[in-house]
Formats: sequence, C-alpha cells, structure tokens
Amino acid sequence: MTTALPFLHPRDEILATIARIYRYRMTTTSGGNISIREPNGDIWITPARLDKGSLRREDIVQVRADGTVEGLHRPSSEFPFHLAIYLARPDLRGIVHAHSVALVAFSMVHRVPDTRLFHQAQSVCGNVGFAKYELPGSEALGASVAAIFQQGCESVILENHGVVTGGVSLRDAFHRFETLEFAGKTIIKGSMLGEVKYLDDASLQLPSERSTDMERFERTEISSAEKEARRGLCEFVQRAYRQRLIISTQGSFSVRLDDRSFVMTPYRVDRSTLAPEELVLIQDGKAEAGALPSRAAHMHDSIYKQHSEVKAIINAYPVNATAFSVTGSRLDSHTIPESYVVLRNVGQARYGLQFTGIEELTGLITDMSPSLLLENDGVLVTGKSMLEAFDRLEVMESTAEAIINSKSIGALSNMPAEVIRDLDRVFLGRN
Repeated sequence: MTTALPFLHPRDEILATIARIYRYRMTTTSGGNISIREPNGDIWITPARLDKGSLRREDIVQVRADGTVEGLHRPSSEFPFHLAIYLARPDLRGIVHAHSVALVAFSMVHRVPDTRLFHQAQSVCGNVGFAKYELPGSEALGASVAAIFQQGCESVILENHGVVTGGVSLRDAFHRFETLEFAGKTIIKGSMLGEVKYLDDASLQLPSERSTDMERFERTEISSAEKEARRGLCEFVQRAYRQRLIISTQGSFSVRLDDRSFVMTPYRVDRSTLAPEELVLIQDGKAEAGALPSRAAHMHDSIYKQHSEVKAIINAYPVNATAFSVTGSRLDSHTIPESYVVLRNVGQARYGLQFTGIEELTGLITDMSPSLLLENDGVLVTGKSMLEAFDRLEVMESTAEAIINSKSIGALSNMPAEVIRDLDRVFLGRN
C-alpha cells in the first residue's frame, strides 16, 4: 500500500494527492504543500500562493538538485523545511504538510495524538513528534522540523501550525497523514463522550498473534456472478471512502457468493482506488492463489459459516461510531425510528476477540444485534445484502454523530418503551 507509483509522473502524483487532501477538507485553499524527491535529488513541489482547489499539472514546480527552479511559479514558501527534512532523512521521498482541522486543534493545545488508540494507527503513522513554533517559511522552521524527523519521527505536529508527515513515497506520507488525522478526530469525538482508552503493549501485540495464513487454491474460471459481485463490492468500498466511513489504510468488506465462497478486499491496497481484479476469492476457507486477503478473512469466514442469513460483512472506521468504541460507551439506537429499525441493538465486543477469539465474537452477532462496536477497532456490520450492510453502517454513523452533537444542546431523550414495542411489531415482526 505504501509503495511509490512507478509510472506516474511526479506532477500527476502531486496533483492527485493534493486534490484528495483538499476534496476532503483536510487543508485549505492557501494552506498546505506536498513534495516528492527523486533519486537524483530533484524535488517536485506545489507552488506558492495558488488555489489548491484548481491546480493544474503545469503548476507543479521542479527544484533541481543544484537549486535551479523550473516551472511557471515559485515553489511553496515552505520549501525550506521540505529540503531540510530530505537532507536530514535521505530515506524519505515524499512529504505532506497540511492544516487539517483535527490536527491543527492538537497543534493549538500543544499535544500530539496518541496513536495507541488503534493498532493500525501506530503501525501506519510511526513515531509522532512535536516541533516548537518558528516563523512559516523560515530556515529556523526547517531546522526545527528536520531535527524532529532526524530523531526517527515520521509524523510531526507543528506548534500552532499544522502537521508534516514523511514517507518512502508520497503515497506513504499521505497514508500517514490521513491515518493521523483520523486518530486525532476520533480522540476529539471520544473526549466528548467520556474517557478515551488507549492500548497497552500487550494489546498492541495481539494482531501479530492472529493467524493470517490461509491455504491456497488454484482457480480455473470466473463466473459472471462473481464478476458482478466484484464490481458491486468495489463500488461500495469506494463509496464508503467518499463518505469518510473508512480511510485508505483501513476497512474490510466482503460479500457472499454461495454457501462455500465469498469475495473480499485485499490486504494493503488503497481503498479509494480499489479495482475488481484486486479483490480476493475465499472458497472453503482457502484463498485464491496469488492474492492476499484482508487480515479479517478468518473472521469473515467464521461469520458466514455460522450465520447463513448473512450475505455481506463490513469492518469500518466511521469517526463518530469509532469514538464510541474507544470509550466503551454504549451506542443506543433507541433514538429515532430509523436508528432502531435499521440498527436494532448495537452490541459490543471486547478488544482482542477479533484476533484470538473469533468464535466468541461470531456468537455475539444475532438477528437483533447484527452490528458490533469493536473495542478500539471500529465497527463490524453485517447484512442480508451489501446494500443493507452499507445502509446499517451509514445509519450507525449518523446516529453516533447525532448523539455526540446532542450533548451540547440538552439531555438525550430516547423513545419510550411503547414506541419500541410498536416498531418491533410493525417493522421487525416481533410481538
């Protein structure tokens, strides 16, 4: 997932990345800059004082290793700290600097997001540091930031400024930035609910104890039904990314084909650009040869085997619902009719079951509890179709956000018991 894009010109890669950052309001028109350093020392960087929402490929500036500038514009005013970081860390080939709201909030209170919130966040973001304030665009800022990177950090919060992430490629730096921003948003939302819980060393090691190996089988043909399932699954994964229900480094989706097989997302492939051929077929507990399924494959396989009515499964990380998972707060669906009818009751699974207690976790799923909050690991949603599962995911996130927002305007008043009984009778066929 973090490798470079070998056939994409630096201009195009920068343009695509800055568009992605701007589109999701992770920076402003005037804020932020990104760069790529080539093996020969040339640096490609966004220009100074141009609208981030309407950049063209010819606007990207090249600064050669000898310092000469090629392009229509001046390089970003923050070029000095990009250069300083590259000189301090020759292993880095891509840098992202942006003013995402959540990370700017951390910079304002002089805190660093604790990535021990999720096992994935810590592994993706690497070490996170904090750099003291210096004048934007100054050599002093470059020296300050580069010194923190030189200490072994890959992500740095800039005091009262924003964030900088670096990677072995621009894609790697972007994934770090997006994941750190997600962690920051989740901590902020979780703090509105209660005490945010972080993982200790033993908990962080649990994912490595999970069995990820699967036997392989050689497939012979691809049916039209499987082709259709692959196309539809990719559409829902990309839709989830656009809706900010997942980020590029997290989220596992699968859809059942028949009693023996299902198709699911692969391991370490950017969810925003997922293609049908990158999905993985699982059949009789085995993965198709030449493909690497998501690390949640065993869990999905267990759910399908124990619940014949389940046709689709989603592991996702919508910020508001995930805030409930990192605080241990109950996500109460007794709020509005849609929430209760679609979600029914949202269960909770303690941390670690998804790694070493899959059968116990599978048993928590019932007809009246088709979704679970996974402690410090987002949410698990099931459905009788991918559309039902996706709708359930959206409703869960909307409900979670509404509950969090309600805390600032008054006391939450759930629907009374007689309303729930009516909903059970009319919509769920329960007396």
